[in-house]
Amino acid sequence: MPRKRAKATRAVIDLPKGVHRVISRGREYFYFQAGRGTAFAGQRVALPSDPHSPDFWAALRRAQGVDAGETVVTFGAVAELYEQSPQFAVLTKGSRAQYRRGLKIARAAWGLLPAEGLRPVHVRALLDGMADRTGTANTVLGVLRALSSWGRERDHFPHSLTEGVKPYAKSGGHRPWTDCQLAAAEKHLTGMVRRGFFLLRYTGQRGSDVVRLGETFIDDGGFRLAQQKTGRDVWCPIDDALAAEMSTWPREPGPYLRHGRGPYTRKILDKHFAEQRDKVPELAGVTLHGLRGTRVIELRRLGLTTTQIQDQVGMSLAMIERYCRFADRKASGQASVVSLRERRATKK
Repeated sequence: MPRKRAKATRAVIDLPKGVHRVISRGREYFYFQAGRGTAFAGQRVALPSDPHSPDFWAALRRAQGVDAGETVVTFGAVAELYEQSPQFAVLTKGSRAQYRRGLKIARAAWGLLPAEGLRPVHVRALLDGMADRTGTANTVLGVLRALSSWGRERDHFPHSLTEGVKPYAKSGGHRPWTDCQLAAAEKHLTGMVRRGFFLLRYTGQRGSDVVRLGETFIDDGGFRLAQQKTGRDVWCPIDDALAAEMSTWPREPGPYLRHGRGPYTRKILDKHFAEQRDKVPELAGVTLHGLRGTRVIELRRLGLTTTQIQDQVGMSLAMIERYCRFADRKASGQASVVSLRERRATKK
């Protein structure tokens, strides 16, 4: 019998500039050639066939003319290796983009500094320089924690970069909307912003997922989707109020939210919402992401359990409990006021 050729496996990591993947007779090969296709093309150097192995990256560093020893000299070089690693590749697309933004900030501060010389005090100084952007600072700290853990295991750092470094206290995050704000949005928002509001309001999904929703996501009276950030599969029923609003939208292929010839992105939706929000006094300070917590509280009021809410919204149990505790305390306080009024009326 003829021998079966091995199927070529697709690389699951982003290959750096100058590395080329070739498939020949069912086998996969990798080469490094600087300036390929130009008049200044360098020598073509064969690399190991497994881009996930340490040998592959060591050979690549040698081909690039960089010392491939165990110790990487600069912080920028460590960050580059991390971005090219299999551990970075398994992150979701959104997380990779967020990590790259954080690493870009750290590179701007320490890119050419020796990696082994960095200490937690340097991280603290970097975060103190972003005291006016506490959310961004906390994100950078999270990225550096991941990088530090990865680098410590590979002897790129002699110790943790973030040990003892505390994040900024959260200022409350995205607050849920009030009933008055919801009514004002239904009255004043128009166009694609109105569509986005209804989808966010009644599904509780993130903006990055709502902009993808379309007819093909409907499954047995609800939306079924895999969340971009977490990969979690969720099914959220289409509420009667949302169904009534959707019935006024033209039936067209593709996402419900559109911008010109292409689909909306989360950033475009946020931008257009801000433009309309600033014209409505009742909506001052609200964010679209706050509708996620709004939906959680509403589902709690309808009697759903924490687990049922998690299945619909795809939010962590800790965050659901946080929103629900606030809603439960508020409901308890309102009930006590009603009870006191009834007692006073009875005494009179």
